[in-house]
Amino acid sequence: MSTPRRTALVTGASSGIGLAIARMLVSEGYEVYGIARHFDKNTDYGFNTIICDVTDTAKLLTSVSKIDKPEIIVNCAGVGFYGLHENLTLEQIKQMVRTNLEAPMILTGYFLPNFKREGRGTIINISSVTAYKTNTYGAAYGAVKSGLSSFSASLFEEARKHGVKVIEICPDMTNTNLYRNADFTVDDDPMCRLDADDVADAVKSALQMSSHSCVTKISIVPQKMRIKRRNVNEDRSE
Repeated sequence: MSTPRRTALVTGASSGIGLAIARMLVSEGYEVYGIARHFDKNTDYGFNTIICDVTDTAKLLTSVSKIDKPEIIVNCAGVGFYGLHENLTLEQIKQMVRTNLEAPMILTGYFLPNFKREGRGTIINISSVTAYKTNTYGAAYGAVKSGLSSFSASLFEEARKHGVKVIEICPDMTNTNLYRNADFTVDDDPMCRLDADDVADAVKSALQMSSHSCVTKISIVPQKMRIKRRNVNEDRSE
């Protein structure tokens, strides 16, 4: 009899870091289910796609209930809004809190009982180096990422005796569309930015640790540090 394929769930899987991680897991032999608000109908993603906004809690839980005992949960869906805090709208603040923090906590809580019963399971939270910095013009974004980092560290202490691993990945500026709402973006110099595959490689390395050890946090930064200011007339619709 053939051995059933291991299963993984990745949120924010339609682009950027989430897409890179989902495809990496496919290459490692996982049956991957990717969640995102939109998927390009003309793109062959190579994994099972689930269209769902992670802030729609009822739909999210209904969608993931159809996935049979995933071994890995990757909370990657994220959104960022930047600028002086008083200039952020109520909707922007709510969107960051619900996408970056509330959804990972809910999704983790849903699968954690089964992980504990099985005596195994890995939860990977894509946080940010901003979780450990002072974030001028990004106070709210830094706050929700700091919350996700705190959640990850505390959850590991709760669940480690049950064989559950919790891994926090903290990338610096990565060449994705996260900064579409900002007046800055990644620099043109490849030495001054990360690529999504760099983050996926870090996740792969963490997963390759022996069963009796666990990397709980990985920070990934470019060799050099420089950002690029956007032209005020630049199209940000990507």
